[in-house]
Amino acid sequence: MASVPALKVWSAAVRLLHWGLVASLAAATLGLWWLGGLHQPAGYVALAIVLSRLLWGVRGRARAGYDNYACFAQLVRPPQATLAYLRLLLLSREPRYVGHNPLGGWMVLALLACVTGLGLTGWLYTTDAYWGDATVERVHRALAWGLLALVVLHVCGVVYTSLRHRENLIRAMLTGRKRAPAPHDEV
Repeated sequence: MASVPALKVWSAAVRLLHWGLVASLAAATLGLWWLGGLHQPAGYVALAIVLSRLLWGVRGRARAGYDNYACFAQLVRPPQATLAYLRLLLLSREPRYVGHNPLGGWMVLALLACVTGLGLTGWLYTTDAYWGDATVERVHRALAWGLLALVVLHVCGVVYTSLRHRENLIRAMLTGRKRAPAPHDEV
């Protein structure tokens, strides 16, 4: 059987930011119960990673095929295209995307926004003006639960898409490579 050519999709920097965010959020969560003192610094690391990812996405560095798919101009599809994709998904006729599909692109933005909100409310809670402020604490807690819901949806989407298109997306986020597009795939 001939091997299917692989396409460079995500650079080492994008993959490092992705897995670094996963690790920092896990550390921030564990810091609440078992690793005292880790919650706050891990949250700041997560916020720094998100800011770096936002800069990377806006800057749009596309070299030798890398990071075209990390640029927000390619990542985020218009609402009409996203709804059209959702309709096809519900009919089990959605195309395979080399980068993120339209729902995945919006999920990336939702995750980045939620982590940003968590970082900012966490920081506010440490300031003199908002130390002990119940509203800031409630918003921070609500964002944390919202992030958990988004992460579960993200992982479910990755598993579904991996099975549906017979492509290991977790391996792709480790190696940076995916199967080259077929004629009916979306680039």
